[in-house]
Amino acid sequence: MADEPMQTEDTKLTRTKRKWAEEGRFLTGQISRPGPEDRLPPGQHLVKNWPVLDLGQQPEVSTAQWRLDVRGLVNNPLTLDWNGFLALPQAELRSDIHCVTTWSRYDNDWTGVSTRDFLAAVDPKPEATAVMLTSYDGYTTNLLLSDFAAEDAVIVHRWQGEPLTAEHGGPVRLVVPHLYFWKSAKWLKRIDFLSADSAGFWEKNGYHMRGDPWAEERYSED
Repeated sequence: MADEPMQTEDTKLTRTKRKWAEEGRFLTGQISRPGPEDRLPPGQHLVKNWPVLDLGQQPEVSTAQWRLDVRGLVNNPLTLDWNGFLALPQAELRSDIHCVTTWSRYDNDWTGVSTRDFLAAVDPKPEATAVMLTSYDGYTTNLLLSDFAAEDAVIVHRWQGEPLTAEHGGPVRLVVPHLYFWKSAKWLKRIDFLSADSAGFWEKNGYHMRGDPWAEERYSED
């Protein structure tokens, strides 16, 4: 797996969010699923901007430099460059996003490769049950393969009709709308297919292994 320099860096944001996890901050104890007119998970508030939160650096990766390595338990390991990524089937999806720091934003329009089309290209082996995502800044986060393969999950390069900016994870990031947004890795560099779920950066710092907003899975249950 790629080097992970951010795993050990004790930034102010890391210390703050680790403290939130220890205190159980933002938890309401409510568990609900949205009805036709209720799209906001427990403890969330609606915003119209798109707040920026990262680990202190925003890597500048040009489309000419960008590569996505796919390794692990797949029958078709890949290294995609920009043209290879755009040659995959392209999808347009609209979804809401929910950050563990309590903001949510409705009606985001994405362009990219649906994870289901991506999975068809790499062909995971039967024993693959999880993925580890690695970003160009060394960030990692884990997902169950069933969550990565959700119907509305997409590997995106455009937002609201424009190229995805560096501050929001461009040129390419993952978007998994049904989980808290820390699971949607920015500046995507590598995807490893694994036989068992394994904690990434925030998961090692007190955050939940899965992160379902509707169940308030903000923090580790340990």
